Amino acid sequence: QVQVVESGGGLVQPGGSLRLSCAASGFTFSFYVMNWYRQAPGKERELVATISTDGDKTNYEDSVKGRFTISRDNAKKTAYLQMNSLKPEDTAVYYCNAQRDALPGIVYWGKGTLVTVSS
Repeated sequence: QVQVVESGGGLVQPGGSLRLSCAASGFTFSFYVMNWYRQAPGKERELVATISTDGDKTNYEDSVKGRFTISRDNAKKTAYLQMNSLKPEDTAVYYCNAQRDALPGIVYWGKGTLVTVSS
């Protein structure tokens, strides 16, 4: 059974940090590009960060560059999103997405974790 489960969300003050985790099971994790998306209230879902299957390549949405870091541990079948210097505009539900490398039609989504940045 395929599972993608996010954790680590919560309420944090502006300028604070959170680390999100994405635990995967039921598929060969190391074959999948891992992505973090987010969806703020009233807005479309957007891609925040991407990491290649071996972790060597990463990409970030412009507004999070220098503040967020995506990483993965293939042995633990887990991806992470370290978020620093958080801003109120980072408030959103954050979703983990696993996309089969070279087979873009095979995609698994988690149910999301809420991040609220507020004083």
